[in-house]
Amino acid sequence: MSQYWSGRFAREGMIWGREPSPSAEWAKKKFQEAGLSSVLVPGAGYGRNSKVFSAAFTTYGIELSTEALELAAAWDPDTIFIAGSALEPQLNTQIDAVYCYDVLHLFLEEERKQLIAASLAQLRTGGLLYFTSFSDEDRNNGCGRRLEQGTYEYKPGKYAHFFTEADLRSHFSGTEILQTGSFPEKLESEQGGIHEYILRYIVARKIN
Repeated sequence: MSQYWSGRFAREGMIWGREPSPSAEWAKKKFQEAGLSSVLVPGAGYGRNSKVFSAAFTTYGIELSTEALELAAAWDPDTIFIAGSALEPQLNTQIDAVYCYDVLHLFLEEERKQLIAASLAQLRTGGLLYFTSFSDEDRNNGCGRRLEQGTYEYKPGKYAHFFTEADLRSHFSGTEILQTGSFPEKLESEQGGIHEYILRYIVARKIN
């Protein structure tokens, strides 16, 4: 997977444009209302969403692709970027919140569990999680070769997990789930392409 993303960042640069996801603005407001001061962004890419948080919080971004990190250093210099896998804890300190945009669905079940466990390990007790992921309502659900329950290779060499409401809640069963929902997302690439998805989100609190 790291080769796939490194190749895309090298070829396409800021793949999804410069505008952040509306979900990042929503999460920022939620974190501010809770009086939080630090945020971790696993799978931060080139900083499209982390830049929303670094303007208001001490922000850390974890990213595996060196190509993405080079772009991020210029685009979002206020975030502290760490080269490494989001599947493993990378911080030596605990933070107040985790914002994870469209990363969870990129993995098979065992690695999805690792991503959530690593996020929780870096989050203080009482801290907040905000995750988005592909919804089972998305038009790509069920397309292509089935790899696991709910997981499909919907494009050659590219697979994703499509979450039902119950499935997403189950992944975060060890937390206090505060809110869930779904929303349409539109991305415009630097090359002018438009991609539309249906995403689910979950807001949860670490309880121990």
